[in-house]
Amino acid sequence: MKIKNGFIIREVAGSTVVVPLDPTHTFASMLKLNGTGKFLWERMLTETDEDALVSALAEEYEIDMETARADTDRFLASLRSFGVLEE
Repeated sequence: MKIKNGFIIREVAGSTVVVPLDPTHTFASMLKLNGTGKFLWERMLTETDEDALVSALAEEYEIDMETARADTDRFLASLRSFGVLEE
């Protein structure tokens, strides 16, 4: 899986937000990323899988694998609901 082409992240007023490059694509609400979301997003700019994301998150933030998996699952569910993932 990876992030579809046509989406970028930008810093806006101190927040990291996802911006669609296609003017016809609109979100029901703004997709704002926290630090963890930004970390995972950047790893998903190239093809990866969920296990690699979980491992990277656990290592970067020094958390247990169970917490990393739960956080990754929630983040991926959010991205799927916004339609930004290629799977």
